[in-house]
Amino acid sequence: MKILETRKITKSFGALTAVNGVSLAIEAGSLHSIIGPNGAGKTTLFNLLTGTFPPTSGSIIFDQKEITGTPANRIAHLGLARSYQRTTVFPAFSLFDNAWVAAFATGKSWNGLMWKPSGGFPEASERARQALHDVGLEGKSTQLAREISHGEQRQLELAIALAAAPRVLLLDEPAAGLSPDETRKMVALVRALKGRYTIVLIEHKMDIIMSVSDRISVMHFGSLIAEGTPGEIQKNPEVRRAYLGGVAA
Repeated sequence: MKILETRKITKSFGALTAVNGVSLAIEAGSLHSIIGPNGAGKTTLFNLLTGTFPPTSGSIIFDQKEITGTPANRIAHLGLARSYQRTTVFPAFSLFDNAWVAAFATGKSWNGLMWKPSGGFPEASERARQALHDVGLEGKSTQLAREISHGEQRQLELAIALAAAPRVLLLDEPAAGLSPDETRKMVALVRALKGRYTIVLIEHKMDIIMSVSDRISVMHFGSLIAEGTPGEIQKNPEVRRAYLGGVAA
């Protein structure tokens, strides 16, 4: 069953068309990767899906309901959460507080925020603790985010997304800037989450893409040029041409 779908979605910035008539269908429970050379429009597509930008034309369907043009704060409440290419955490907050903010922000009510400590919201606290556990950071929950390594900050960003209780998790280059050991740990985390969440993944490291994906969509100059299983994408001549004999070939 499709849980997330785009229908001929387009985003133009003046004379530049960053996303051009892209139609995607993401199956519930799958790990669907989006790849393409730099400037292909991948992150812009994520920005459309999460309400950062409104599309110029086309539509977005989530759980059989049209959400085109829904602002980002409402998208999070609907059940779409994302990570970013660059680490976006609160450095002066503890790891627990970073995750708690995401859990609380997507909760049912903000009533009493001015008068109660974070412990007064047990559901948000439990979601924060579980998210940190899921990424292997529960033992460092009281540390400040600025005190942990870059790799652990990337894990924390994933925990922040999980604390929002998403139905679809959009990961934008989660292994960016990581060492080989940190990359292996991140891949293991993504594997562990596969099946528990529907995951849409942008990643430039093709060994990761080919090892974790159920399906792969390939973008080039804003357009979708191919889609299929990892094996089908590896053999696709148009994909090889798009990468100019690079890693996909």
